[in-house]
Amino acid sequence: MDLTIHYTFLPHDDPDAALTFYRDTLGFELRNDVGYDGMRWLTVGPPGGAGTAIVLHPPAADPGITDDERRTVTEMMAKGTYASVVLATKDLDGVFERLQAGDAEVVQEPTQQPYGVRDCAFRDPAGNMVRIQELS
Repeated sequence: MDLTIHYTFLPHDDPDAALTFYRDTLGFELRNDVGYDGMRWLTVGPPGGAGTAIVLHPPAADPGITDDERRTVTEMMAKGTYASVVLATKDLDGVFERLQAGDAEVVQEPTQQPYGVRDCAFRDPAGNMVRIQELS
């Protein structure tokens, strides 16, 4: 089989703040910006246009969840326990400095983990965990 990951989804509760974080602070390019019924979906990814992208979506958009479930999702987002993504870079210290200068919420400074990777962690404006690993 020849499978790749095309999109992954992260919720957002403020599209402008999400765009500022992923485009202006993290350096991703905006690939799509779609509004529908008062909601907004943003597709972002590494510069160059090809490969995996992140779709930042409003958590209220799924018609299959109840109001109670929607409240639970919102509460988990606020605590930073709902969603996460792991990114990779060859320049972890440079990326860390850029994110820190952009006022991103630092969860963990660059650290050598006992399981063999060096990484750092931030929260995006919606509370999603963004871990960044250093490529060797």
